[in-house]
Amino acid sequence: MVSLQGERIYLRALEPEDLEFVYAIENNTALWALSDTQTPYSRFLIKQYLEHAQQDIFEAKQLRLAICNLNDATIGLIDLFDFDIKNKRAGIGILIQDEDQRQQGYGKEALSMLVNYCFKTLHLHQVYANISEHNKASLKLFEGNGFKIIGLKKDWSFDGTKYTNEYLLQRIND
Repeated sequence: MVSLQGERIYLRALEPEDLEFVYAIENNTALWALSDTQTPYSRFLIKQYLEHAQQDIFEAKQLRLAICNLNDATIGLIDLFDFDIKNKRAGIGILIQDEDQRQQGYGKEALSMLVNYCFKTLHLHQVYANISEHNKASLKLFEGNGFKIIGLKKDWSFDGTKYTNEYLLQRIND
């Protein structure tokens, strides 16, 4: 088993105590464009989600992990989605909640650990990410971890006033 413990952070399964953290992220309208969210989530729905978050990735086809610093404070979330065991691939998304904690190396460490977990433990052949062309920090993060831009989805997302393009990035396990 690959360690999900890094030098400055660790990744762990979601716990019932993460309710308010997940609630704050899921209901922050400034972040909705990152996840294609269009409606708020109730605490009740998030509580139900957390109760079922222990499902095996092979059953749920997704995995959400908390990113925690070594003081046990939750600082973000990292997700595997569209887990496809037949084709041995999954998508990855990541969010560090507070802007002042971004670009401090936490996302880089979390992404590196999750990609390693995907390749060494889940035996995936490839992982991918969908990133807005305007999200320069995420593009730098993923490209710095060996992801390559393999396509541009034109007019992919509509923000209520205009369409924006989205890059598809991919990393294949060598």
